[in-house]
Order: sequence, then structure tokens, then C-alpha cells
Amino acid sequence: MKVTLLLLAFVFFAFVGAFAQTPRVTAEGKNISIAYGQPSKKGRVVLGKEGSAGLDKYDKVWRTGANASTEITFKKDGQFGGKAVKAGTYSLFSIPGETQWTVILNSVLKQNGAFEYEQNKSKDVLSVTVPAKKYAASAEKLTFKVSDKSVDLQWDKEGFSVPVKF
Repeated sequence: MKVTLLLLAFVFFAFVGAFAQTPRVTAEGKNISIAYGQPSKKGRVVLGKEGSAGLDKYDKVWRTGANASTEITFKKDGQFGGKAVKAGTYSLFSIPGETQWTVILNSVLKQNGAFEYEQNKSKDVLSVTVPAKKYAASAEKLTFKVSDKSVDLQWDKEGFSVPVKF
């Protein structure tokens, strides 16, 4: 009986660990905050062409983080990539590319991945296209940096920078 209970407890905790989600982290700036799931590279290829080993694919909508959609909050009206954006919270999606990224703000919060985005893309608030940024050093974890001049993303050696203005 004790062995059975011990085995059941082990199986339970193994399943809980297998389905545990990446904890959300926040990048804070004076006028912007971003809450996102922070996946790790773990020796994998992060981005790649369709059919490659990349976790996420070029030219496909990506939730730009892990688990529930990344949320970006503008504390006051401003500009995002040269386009007007109202104060509020939006889901942030992107379409990574080898030479440019499209960064999308969508009004539907708490979406579960890009497949839900496809159902909600009519709720896009804006999208901007920015050059792909190549970094010299690799970042193990997906990381956002926020300032009053830009929103920057890096994962591995790839990412983007979107200019902001307030």
C-alpha cells in the first residue's frame, strides 16, 4: 500500500513538472511594461525556415514568448514604430523574418499562442515592420528591454528594436 501511494505521488509530481509553465517576467520602463513567458534556448535552434529544426519559423505569426500571449502596457498615449498608440494593454505578436520583423499589437488579451491569434487578427490595433537585429552574443533566455526610446527583443542572436516616443 505504501509503495502504491509513493508511486502515485511520484507520477503526480512528474506530470505536474512536465506541464509546468514558464514563469512570467516583466520588463519595466517609465511609460511601457511588458509581461511575458521567458523561454530558454536549451541548446535548440530558436528560429528557422519552414521545415528546419527551429522552434519557431520565419514568416509565421509567433506569440513572442511562451505560454499565454505577451502583454505590452502603454501607460500613456505615444507612438510605437512611428504609429499612434493609445494608453492601454495589448497582446504582442510578431512575424520574425531573416531581414525584417513585423510586430503586432492586438486588443484581445490572454490568447493561448498564435493559433488563437488567427481567430482574433481582426482585432489588430496596429502592426509595424522593423529591420531584423543580429546580436554578437547569444541570449539563452528570450529578453525584452524597454526604454522611452525603444522596445527591444533578443533571443539567441536574433531580435528586433521598435522605436517608441512619448
